[in-house]
Formats: sequence, structure tokens, C-alpha cells
Amino acid sequence: MVQEKYIPAEIFCTHHHIDYSFIRSLSENGLVQMMVVEQQECIPESILPEIEKYIHLHYDLSINIEGIEAITHILQRVEAMQHEITLLKNKLDLYS
Repeated sequence: MVQEKYIPAEIFCTHHHIDYSFIRSLSENGLVQMMVVEQQECIPESILPEIEKYIHLHYDLSINIEGIEAITHILQRVEAMQHEITLLKNKLDLYS
């Protein structure tokens, strides 16, 4: 079993030159789940690409947290529909 690695949120924010309040807002809105490790709020290493996407949306494109939430929800729905289309195509191929 592979153990998840965590990065302290403060260090992540310093490295990316972002406000800690942004990561906190992502967590409060359910977009990011942080863990407390050794009395520090930490970010699972596995979700770093997702957080970096949120950073791009917020800091480069000036999209607020609510907008990021909406975009994330829409992308999840699109991904689910693409998966369903693939399943249906596979079933259709069985009958062809």
C-alpha cells in the first residue's frame, strides 16, 4: 500500500507566490481537502495538479472561487458524459 505524501500548505503557498487565504477558500468550498499533519495544514501531493489548475484560473484568468466551483462541476459532468459515451459505443460495437 502506497502512503500518501503531504505538503504543508504554507510552504506550497510560498513556493507558488499565492495567498494562504486562497487555499483556505478552496478548502472551505469543498474544492480541496486538506489534512492536519503534525499540527500543520497540509495538501495531499496527489491533488497538486488540480490546485495548480485552480491557481491558474484564479490568478491568471481572474476567476473567483464560485466561478472555479462552477467550472469544476461542469468539467466533472462533461467527463462523466464522455465516460458514458465510451461505454455506449463499446456496447454498440458488440451488436455490430
